[in-house]
Parts: sequence; structure tokens; C-alpha cells
Amino acid sequence: MPQEIERKYLLKSDSWRNLAPGTAYCQGYIATKDQVTVRVRIIGTQGYLTIKGPSVEYSRLEFEYPIPVEDAQEMLHKLCQRPFIEKVRYKIQWGDLIWEIDEFAGLNKGLILAEVELSDPDQEIELPPWIGAEVSHDPRYFNSYLVTHPFLEW
Repeated sequence: MPQEIERKYLLKSDSWRNLAPGTAYCQGYIATKDQVTVRVRIIGTQGYLTIKGPSVEYSRLEFEYPIPVEDAQEMLHKLCQRPFIEKVRYKIQWGDLIWEIDEFAGLNKGLILAEVELSDPDQEIELPPWIGAEVSHDPRYFNSYLVTHPFLEW
């Protein structure tokens, strides 16, 4: 069973900025109900359809499938809620883990989050010096929440 185990953090400095190039992401949500989401995402020239289950502690079910970018574009524009989630993602190796830093744009401009995927919910994490407060259990920082409650409205 595909399981995502993830922790999210705010950042306390910009010292991560020169550690990796960024990649543009655009995503939208077809459905969000009872903490289950159906997401369409475009990364470069590849589309993805993702279904995520409710969060329990740091984990949740996640099913992700590559789809043609043309299908993803049509789904985004005809089926998804607005605004889209637009962001640049930076992937930074720190110790044995890959940290993903999302710098949001559009109505979520100003929000920067770091997340790290783990193999076990109790896995020890060496926090990089630019990591700040943990927000893993705060639903305001879920992308699906940011669609209906953009950061600029907080």
C-alpha cells in the first residue's frame, strides 16, 4: 500500500537558496472531501494525477500516476478549483534525506515551506540550520487548504 510519511516546516533563513536549482510546479484540486484529495499536477512537461487519503499523524495513503501533460492541462483548466497552486520546488540533499522547499507564487506568494519524506513516522531527522517551526499538523499549510484560503488572505 503506497504510504506517504511527511513532515513540514517553516524556514527561519534563506541560507538554503544556493543549494539547488528550482523547478516550476502548477497544480489544482479536482476534489477535496473528508480529508481525501484528488490533485492534478504539471511538472515541466509531465502531468500527474494523485489521490491522497486522510492524514494520520505524519502519514497518509498516496497514489500517484503519470499522465500526458495535455490531459493534465485540460483537467487543470476544466475540472480544478481556482486558484491553482503555483510554486517553485527546490530539492536539497541533507544527510540521508531529500528536503523539498516550496516557494509559493500567486495568491500564496510569501509562503515558503520545507517538507521531508520519511520511511518511518518515528525516523530521526537531522534538521538543517535553515529549518524553523514544524507545521506538520497544521492544516493551513496543506496545499489543498491553500486553494480555498490563500496565504495572502491570512
